[in-house]
Amino acid sequence: MGIRRKRELSMRKVREIMRLGLKCHLGYREIARSCFISHSTVSGYLGQAKALGLTYEGVEKMDDEELKGVLKAESSQKQKAAYPQPDWQWVHQELKKKGVTLQLLWEEYKAVHPQGYQSSQFYEHYHRWKKKLSVSLRQTHKAGEKMFVDYAGQTIAVHDPHTGKVREAEIFVAVLGASNYTFAEARWDQSLPNWIASHVHAFEYFGGVAKVLVPDNLKSGVSKACWYEPDINPTYHDLAVHYGTVIMPSRVRKPKDKSKVEVGVQVVERWVLASLRNRTFFSLLELNQAISHLLLKLNQRPFKKLNGSRLSLFETVEQDQLLPLPSCRYELAEWKKARVNIDYHIELKNHYYSVPYRLVQEEVEVRYTSVTIEIFHHGKRVASHKRDDRPGCHATQKEHMPKSHQHYLEWSPSRIIRWASTVGEATAKVVATILNSRRHPEQGYRSCLGILRLGKHYSHERLEAACSRVLVVGGFTYKSIRSIKTTLRTTGVSPWVKASQPKAGKRVLI
Repeated sequence: MGIRRKRELSMRKVREIMRLGLKCHLGYREIARSCFISHSTVSGYLGQAKALGLTYEGVEKMDDEELKGVLKAESSQKQKAAYPQPDWQWVHQELKKKGVTLQLLWEEYKAVHPQGYQSSQFYEHYHRWKKKLSVSLRQTHKAGEKMFVDYAGQTIAVHDPHTGKVREAEIFVAVLGASNYTFAEARWDQSLPNWIASHVHAFEYFGGVAKVLVPDNLKSGVSKACWYEPDINPTYHDLAVHYGTVIMPSRVRKPKDKSKVEVGVQVVERWVLASLRNRTFFSLLELNQAISHLLLKLNQRPFKKLNGSRLSLFETVEQDQLLPLPSCRYELAEWKKARVNIDYHIELKNHYYSVPYRLVQEEVEVRYTSVTIEIFHHGKRVASHKRDDRPGCHATQKEHMPKSHQHYLEWSPSRIIRWASTVGEATAKVVATILNSRRHPEQGYRSCLGILRLGKHYSHERLEAACSRVLVVGGFTYKSIRSIKTTLRTTGVSPWVKASQPKAGKRVLI
């Protein structure tokens, strides 16, 4: 029988496990739900991290290759011994008795079976057995712990006052777990920018951030079919990192996971949307103003079976438990993968941005906002540009270029002409004529540099004589100057003369 191989996780997901475990201090099962993996996988990675003494700050400083190398050491598999099995039904019944704990039951089990399970395994096996029971659990949410988000099934029509066209607006709903304090707003659709913007508005409405976000499996936030990463949308993950929260999507076909927001949506539909059914709206702003007014009345509405209201419970119990808002609002950023072309540029929206030339043909990740472009390789930022949407244009940074390309860019028409003038006036005129004859001066650089290098192979006097001849007969090209033969009497010999030095007064052929 073949050995079952452990699925290798992407380094992005490994980093998320480290963030949630080492920084946010979540339990293994909470991390597993957030990352769509098993809790045993989470336990393995965090166990390695703790054994190696890793901290989240240390993990952040490593690139993907370094982190992979640190975690790559495989732990040896130990053969599990057969342990005597407790009567889990009896354990479960005993736990219902006052004062009885799993610790006490384990100690009694250990007294009878000294070679039996240790406490951690005893607890683990009991909880696995308990999962098989069909027990309905009424969830009690801690203050500031969770914010449930979803879209209402009902929409509201908005009429264009100019064309008369009717467009349906989607209703975003967010509910805090402990107080049921509710936020709602209208958006044109359920696209990613609207999904992110509604979260930002909800955080600002609550004046803080819940420690855990519980969305439904909406494609804008959670998409198994996402090509970039088959779970949390990278932009949604960016939002969570910015606000210091954790995304824990509800399980598929598990309505009890999101019962809080299901009820919240139902309440919004009954007390807000139903109240607006006979009104006609001509803009999204007008609709949101009406929703805001009714939302205030909903949150102030007294509970039927409890004292107070959503607002009073929020102010007394939950408001102080929320995470504080960061100093700046989250700016929408989208992600994509790109491959570096041979000209060390990547393409985004038909514009080209440079990266270090050493990354040619490498795959990189691009994070782009309305203002900036950031390019990452193995988790490290390697380039940053100001966003430019002009099609077909290039944004190139000098330090990204090879040294030879950098030296080429340092040349200019005026510099080449100045260099030619050190040879002589005729040479300077020839070079200037060549540069001026081109539609773009850069097109004449190669020809001019070739002419000037002739002075290194022969002498400045011979080059100047040849250029004087060209000014008379024409033919302003490198090949013409190289092929001209004329005679000239020299009074001295240039140190650049390649052939044997001629005697004074002799005729020198070019």
